Amino acid sequence: MLLRNSIVKLSKNVKNSQIVQTQQRFLNLLEYQSKNLLRKNAIAIQDFCMVDKTGATELDNFHVKEYVIKAQILAGGRGKGHFNNGFKGGVHITQNRNDISDIVKQMLGYKLITKQTPKDGIEVSKIMVAESVNIQRETYVCILMDRQRNGPVIIASPAGGVDIEGVAEKTPHLIKTIPIDIFEGITDEMANELADFLEFKGDLKSKASEEIKKLWNLFVAVDATQLEINPLVETDDNKVISVDAKLNFDDNAKFRQREIFNMEDVTESDPREVEASKHNLNYIGMTGNIGCLVNGAGLAMATMDIIKLHGGDPANFLDVGGGVKEDQVKAAFKIITSDDNVKAVLVNVFGGIVNCATIANGIIAALKTMTLKIPLIVRLEGTNAIEARKIISSSGMNIITADNLDEAAKKTVNSI
Repeated sequence: MLLRNSIVKLSKNVKNSQIVQTQQRFLNLLEYQSKNLLRKNAIAIQDFCMVDKTGATELDNFHVKEYVIKAQILAGGRGKGHFNNGFKGGVHITQNRNDISDIVKQMLGYKLITKQTPKDGIEVSKIMVAESVNIQRETYVCILMDRQRNGPVIIASPAGGVDIEGVAEKTPHLIKTIPIDIFEGITDEMANELADFLEFKGDLKSKASEEIKKLWNLFVAVDATQLEINPLVETDDNKVISVDAKLNFDDNAKFRQREIFNMEDVTESDPREVEASKHNLNYIGMTGNIGCLVNGAGLAMATMDIIKLHGGDPANFLDVGGGVKEDQVKAAFKIITSDDNVKAVLVNVFGGIVNCATIANGIIAALKTMTLKIPLIVRLEGTNAIEARKIISSSGMNIITADNLDEAAKKTVNSI
């Protein structure tokens, strides 16, 4: 999971292959989960409650003047979306409590289709019912890790509630970016400067400054890589509230943030990717028919490129990594062959850290538990490669071997 960003970018170079489901480097939470984290860290938000598909509801004790009903899926554009039952909009506002039940019934269990969802949409299993606030003004605040600056930065704009990329392109003077010293954090002086730039006045300026410092504390506490508040609003009753939040988290901090990572909603993910992540494997499904099992992102990309060069089409990217064990190889093999589109499998391993014998034993163990009806081509080179080849040749299994990658790619494409 640690190489996802690079994998996705590199996979786009494999000509004419489409990524079916791209992985992202960081854990994503649903909106209500992010707001729960904000609330636990004393950041001002709208009050809200949840309704889910099981019938569980917190609505009975939730009374406000105006309600915002929001479908919870990992996609933007919900307000302008539509459901597969014909119901319009994944976000609704009402002052009448009696309307909530009818709106919820039209959302729960149906698929919401937006510009950011698959064509068939995503099923809604949870709905957030939040207090509506009267917004006087919307601003934008985001803290993120910036590679160019080798550390965190805070980005702010008085033009919030809209596409921030558009603001940066058309009115760059409305964007302020300040690097943050990871040890010093956001100082009082920096927070006040940002509150000024965001055009908060009087008592609201000090409130905004405090909220900005709280956002930084949350960013550090949860090992976030991005904390985006769009919008951070000024209300008509003199409050500063984070109305919408998006958080991403560093996978490397999973051991420290188990509670947060246990909140991950995998219902929208490719089951093969979910299974791969359980075994610490990097997997991305693609549209071809040649399954690939490789160690190392660079070698995986080279393997896919050579498959394309010889007229083949990769069905996946699967990197088992350097410290792979036999059970991981076995799991990887089962994930690849679970794809009905796969008509041949190419294993290409160059053993540096990884022991080729480990790969060979993993392959044999996997084949003993299944009936493989498609060609399997194996190229093993590097650490303990000779022993690995002996393991394969003495297995008595129908495995095609190759001495180099070019030969392996040709044999794989020709085997279909």
